[in-house]
Amino acid sequence: MSATPPKKKQLTALYPGTFDPVTLGHLDIIKRAVKLVDHLVIGVATNASKSPMFTLEERVAMVKAEAEKLAAGHATIDVVPFDSLLVKFAAQVGASMIVRGLRAVSDFEYEFQMVAMNQRLNTEIETVFLMADPRHQAISSKLVKEIAVLGGDISPFTTAAVAQALVNRSKEKT
Repeated sequence: MSATPPKKKQLTALYPGTFDPVTLGHLDIIKRAVKLVDHLVIGVATNASKSPMFTLEERVAMVKAEAEKLAAGHATIDVVPFDSLLVKFAAQVGASMIVRGLRAVSDFEYEFQMVAMNQRLNTEIETVFLMADPRHQAISSKLVKEIAVLGGDISPFTTAAVAQALVNRSKEKT
């Protein structure tokens, strides 16, 4: 007689960020993260200190439109706004893992501090780092916004829909 295999616990991860705007680097991390988990929650942070170009609602909609295409056949995705402590939000959405992307050594220094603090706050949540694809290592939302505001070509750094929204918003700001 064969025993029934134990039911596998669903692995949920949280990928947090401001996503102002979502870039090809962010989408690369999402595409790779959905291969590792059953469910990925993309947490869009309010983070008013960064002076976002897009509203929270606009950022959530942009991420949702771009990310849902990447999950097909791998994991389910939810895109949720949040304005609380990261580990509290992770626990609230049932995530046992936080996914972060690393572009350079300077990212590592900041992330190393964050992991240490998050571990002190909740030892049940692990942080997993995914190295940025070399094609995307130089991309940051801040630089993409600056290029757009100055009239440069941002098409190599984000999707066509996000690029158009960024160009339109840049025109409004000037």
